[in-house]
Amino acid sequence: LAVSEPGELATKADRISTGITEFDRVLGGGIVPGTLVLIGGDPGIGKSTLLLQVADKLSSAGTMVLYISGEESERQIKLRGERLKLQATNLYLLPETNLENIFHEVERLKPGAIIVDSIQTVFSAMIESAPGSVSQVREVAHKFLLLAKNRALPVFLIGHITKDGSIAGPRTLEHIVDTVLYFEGERHHNHRIVRATKNRFGAANEVGIFEMTAAGLMPVANPSQMFL
Repeated sequence: LAVSEPGELATKADRISTGITEFDRVLGGGIVPGTLVLIGGDPGIGKSTLLLQVADKLSSAGTMVLYISGEESERQIKLRGERLKLQATNLYLLPETNLENIFHEVERLKPGAIIVDSIQTVFSAMIESAPGSVSQVREVAHKFLLLAKNRALPVFLIGHITKDGSIAGPRTLEHIVDTVLYFEGERHHNHRIVRATKNRFGAANEVGIFEMTAAGLMPVANPSQMFL
């Protein structure tokens, strides 16, 4: 009986393409069903824009996507979607921060992918501490992990970076999820780097280069030419 190398079985699994080449590459070739992905970065750097584009591509391919927004209203997201010229054929917006209400909607809709924007805003009524606290973030992330594994659906968690460079909330959050991606770049410059620092289903330290345009984040096919 041959012993598989770590990650070998995952690379052979059927992956779901996000429709964005650089993002697929950073994930290790696409989305693995049942994976929990954490995307961290400074506020306003483009995390929500990229995930909204991913949601649009997945929904256009026939996957029902539930976008949970705890920070922006439906109108704000709708205006961003119009600016990005998204089709949003199978995309549902849920402005909600209560975890129990979110799971009620998940049971009703049965989506094929979930995006949580952001993990710091979601709270469980079963825990007395405030949203964004260590216990709340850990509990919410653990519940989404169980949901992802039990339903075999991908869940993306957006997390903000604090001034000391760590993801707001406990560092243990990075141990709960399957994949950790960091969004890097200057808000006043056009280029963004998405770096995988942990990936149970692919190579860590993979890097994707994007350019922020009026139509959203566009993959950079030739990074070396860009840097020259």
